[in-house]
Amino acid sequence: MSSLRANHIAKTFPTPAEDLVILEDIELELHAGENAAIVGPSGCGKSTLLQILGVLDKPTHGNVEIAGQDPFKLSENEQARFRNDKIGFVFQDHHLLPQWNVLENTLLPSMAQGRPDANMLQRAKQLLERVGLQHRMTHLPSQLSGGERERVAVARALLRKPLLVLADEPTGNLDEENAVRISHLLLEMPREENAILIVVTHSMELASRMQRCYELKRGKLVLKI
Repeated sequence: MSSLRANHIAKTFPTPAEDLVILEDIELELHAGENAAIVGPSGCGKSTLLQILGVLDKPTHGNVEIAGQDPFKLSENEQARFRNDKIGFVFQDHHLLPQWNVLENTLLPSMAQGRPDANMLQRAKQLLERVGLQHRMTHLPSQLSGGERERVAVARALLRKPLLVLADEPTGNLDEENAVRISHLLLEMPREENAILIVVTHSMELASRMQRCYELKRGKLVLKI
């Protein structure tokens, strides 16, 4: 099943006084080709929710199903493989390896299984061409603008044709022109790949372009009308 389901997700942290509730009874369902934004004030738990959906953090209660499977029932090694196969991440700070060039950084998700084969190399080049960086493949991240580094991150996230693409404040550090370009790529490319896209953002302009917009407030996820 090509879908994401979050079922009664809760996240709490123990404190000397009482448990600190970050997320409470979160319900979310998206299918292949769909997208959604999650907005809310700083510190409300948006990134925590994204980390749970991305199998980087475990919920206190509830479960996540991705393609019909609960990844939190897997061992740590199996979870790592699951993330690599099913999930692509786009972060505000790019997380590009400074010593690797653009093409190598794009190929990073394929290196968990060893040396990338010719098909994976061709896909990386095609994705970089799609994001307008075919002339930058041998450049290091330090030789790129912020917008170009974010475009590399988008290409890298899509390399293994994941079902789920998660973007955490992808336009937060960009000027208006680059923010518009990244927004367009994030809307178009996962849809073309029939992936699910979830974007955590403070940008209401970006959020307004998504099929659905949810607000996370006081631990609750509410669909905005």
